[in-house]
Amino acid sequence: LSSNFINADGCHGLAELLQGGGARLSTLLLNKNEIDDDAVAILVDALQNNTSLTELDLMFNQGIIAEGMKMCLKLVNDISSIKATLQSNQTLQELNVKNLNIKNQNDQNDMLIQQRINKATQINAQNENDVEAAGKEKVIETQLHSVKRAELAELQGVTRSFYSEINPLHLPEVLALAGRHHGQGELYVALKSSIAGVISTVNRQQWLQQQRAHHNAIIAEHRIKVESIEAELAAIEAADGPDAADIGSDSRSSKRRR
Repeated sequence: LSSNFINADGCHGLAELLQGGGARLSTLLLNKNEIDDDAVAILVDALQNNTSLTELDLMFNQGIIAEGMKMCLKLVNDISSIKATLQSNQTLQELNVKNLNIKNQNDQNDMLIQQRINKATQINAQNENDVEAAGKEKVIETQLHSVKRAELAELQGVTRSFYSEINPLHLPEVLALAGRHHGQGELYVALKSSIAGVISTVNRQQWLQQQRAHHNAIIAEHRIKVESIEAELAAIEAADGPDAADIGSDSRSSKRRR
């Protein structure tokens, strides 16, 4: 479909071919058309859950600028969270938007994005037919590497810290992965990044333990008071019970005599 003046309207029709469990299209060549960022958004949305397309060519579409490039990168490696990375498209093995052989000082950011797209699609290709393995490798290679993650976060406009979403109980495993795959330097960075959360969690745990002890003491105190009140009531009822019964009997007898 190269050089066919395809625009956003045309991409709506193509999206229908890419969506649903019956999608079978594996290659889509859309270079040299009239595709812009709006058209890219349509295609990206259709490809979120697509598992058939392995090659998409969007080169030489002058309407694709910064936002369109960012959407293409997020499609294959969304760095905003671990869940987003795991749910990225793990099927595309080629996604070409910019030609890396054309050097232009004004397109340095686009070139960098294309390089990161290529890295993600290479991981997909290396884990062909195993989307879970591809997602896990992306998490290890990009989320657990401070430099790569910082670069991808800047390109995608992400400001949230990776370690802010990690359950402190899982930190030892995460830190072990960082050290094993990226070395002691990354392990040190990971420790620095996560220590605030660990301390915060420890402080929270201590506070909760103190609150529990305080309220347990109050409960125990009230339980003692309740037991004391019940004992006093029982004593009163035991002392007054027979007299109250006699009084009631005398009163009934007197009424019958009258």
